Amino acid sequence: MFRLIAALFALFFATAAVAQGNYAIQPGDTLRVEVIEDASLNRDLLVTPDGRISFPFAGSVKASGRTTTQLERALASQLSDNFANTPTVYVAIRGLAEGSNSSSASDITIFLMGEVNAPGPKEIDKGTSLLQFLATSGGFSNFAATKRIQLRRITDSGAERIVTLNYHAISRGAVMQNNVILHDGDVVLVPERRLFE
Repeated sequence: MFRLIAALFALFFATAAVAQGNYAIQPGDTLRVEVIEDASLNRDLLVTPDGRISFPFAGSVKASGRTTTQLERALASQLSDNFANTPTVYVAIRGLAEGSNSSSASDITIFLMGEVNAPGPKEIDKGTSLLQFLATSGGFSNFAATKRIQLRRITDSGAERIVTLNYHAISRGAVMQNNVILHDGDVVLVPERRLFE
């Protein structure tokens, strides 16, 4: 009972801090970023475990530990070279990082990030393949490099293993070579498309 009350107080104070604008963004939070001068840049972004977000024309930007106002200023500064005047950027907290005890024993957590319509932590069933996950993940943004989708996994030895998936070729009938089964903690990254890609 005490834990429930403590959890409710923590949620209340976190929500109040977000509403007051002094909430420090944390890894696992989902942010909504909007650029008034170019609506095609508007998107939801997951703050990665290292505390950063990736945004078109701005690259990788530190988000963790900053308020939404501080992040707005940082993004506007990074984007200013691509606009005649410094753009107007708005950042809102779309979702707070989920607690680690919220999933059932049959679920695993996968982190979806990059050029997707619904980034963030996703609870899926054990045994789900990468392609099955992509089919239910909410789709790609207009900037998605679907030829270079990455599955990033930390192995038991602590090394990072990267598997690349060419969804573009598969959608045109190519035989799939690497439809791996996802593991708890995997990160699926859809990178930003390069110029003329």
